[in-house]
Amino acid sequence: MLGIGVILPGPADFAAWRAEARKLLAAAIPPEQVEWRVAGEARGLFAEAPPPDVAGAVRVPRRFVDLAQVAIRHRDPARFALLYRALWRIAQGDAGLLETATDPDVIRLEAMAKSVRRDAHKMHAFLRFREVATEDGLRHVAWFEPEHHILEAETRFFLDRFGAMRWSILTPQASAHWDGTTLRMGPGGARRDAPPEDAGDDLWRAYYAAIFNPARLKPAAMRAEMPVKYWRNMPEAREIPRLMAEAPRRAAEMVARGATAPAARRQRNTLAVPEVAPEMDGDDLDALRRALAARNDLPPWAAQATQLVFGEGPLGAALLFVGEQPGDEEDLAGRPFVGPAGRLFDRALAEVGIDRTGTYVTNAVKHFKFTPTGRRRLHQGPDAGDIAYYRPFLRKEVGLVAPRLVVSLGATALRALTGKAMAVTKVRGVVTRTEDGLPLLPTVHPSYLLRLPDRNAQEREWARFVADLKAARMATA
Repeated sequence: MLGIGVILPGPADFAAWRAEARKLLAAAIPPEQVEWRVAGEARGLFAEAPPPDVAGAVRVPRRFVDLAQVAIRHRDPARFALLYRALWRIAQGDAGLLETATDPDVIRLEAMAKSVRRDAHKMHAFLRFREVATEDGLRHVAWFEPEHHILEAETRFFLDRFGAMRWSILTPQASAHWDGTTLRMGPGGARRDAPPEDAGDDLWRAYYAAIFNPARLKPAAMRAEMPVKYWRNMPEAREIPRLMAEAPRRAAEMVARGATAPAARRQRNTLAVPEVAPEMDGDDLDALRRALAARNDLPPWAAQATQLVFGEGPLGAALLFVGEQPGDEEDLAGRPFVGPAGRLFDRALAEVGIDRTGTYVTNAVKHFKFTPTGRRRLHQGPDAGDIAYYRPFLRKEVGLVAPRLVVSLGATALRALTGKAMAVTKVRGVVTRTEDGLPLLPTVHPSYLLRLPDRNAQEREWARFVADLKAARMATA
């Protein structure tokens, strides 16, 4: 039998890959008979026949779609075939494939997705815009060399943060151009196409020198977090050799001076702060997200986060779930409940027959609060002041969605929705009201189940959590 040749229009075009994969599944074409390539690439050895023009559809777990949308951006030429092989296995009856952590295909896909997310995180952190004078005024241009095909997917991050200015991001494979109203993708460029420096470079160098702590210098950890390959595009990197050379002397001077009294600072530890309605340029969820992204008074720790993680789901969803805050994977992906707790949450929803795509899922706090420790970012729970800051945005968000029932996942969400600190164990499973009068069903956060050390306790609490979700489904049936 002749092999099937599939040509995709772009290296990370998930929609095109999904459309072709559906045709192949409908025609029962096994993975080993398919060769995938991107337009412009050399023809393979056995790709003889075009893909069949057969319409078809297959239901797959939401987790596979989420994983595939990220993994397809990996530079590995075998990514399309790997994704189709996993999809084929699921369609052939292996519905729990992604739950098998030891499966080679799953291991490889998860590793690819992790690498893509890390590349995106590096792009957010290490890309530097420089001003260029044009006939139309100032344009900010940046050069970046990603490891994977992430540019188009990550433009959303830069639109959120720099939507008020005109910019271009150049990479070897592609470019993105924003004129204030329209985003345009273009061909790749070269480093020489970006300006070598501008007046802002001195500010970057001064800022980095100011935050450099000689007493905590760990060169190996620093290079792991800020690989040397990025240094040539970062103006502050010029200061690194000098700062490292001076570190022993400066650390010794700090020890000799002794400790200084801590500076007085405002304590943000109570909900008793004035709530100000978000200033929005519209009255919808996108306007609310833009309003929060544009705030210049975010909690200081929020500057460490990769991006704002807003809620997702349809307006008018019958069920609205509120968690605590984004975790590490959510921070990198820009979506709520996609990490370990999110995957457990999805599994519980599926068990009780709730389609997540028909619900609205968000968090009480919209940025990832963490403590950096070398390569790891340790989750740090939000305090009452953090909850109070984001509360007006959460209340507006819930009001815009207008659900029939709100489900709070954990104590932070319960406090944000009611304005009161309450023990979840005392009100769990009992329908109460949010401060705005909406029906509210409190339950535990899925991460609570992950922390239980005892197998029996895990099974018992899993059954209780599933029962809570089943009650939520029945309440909105």
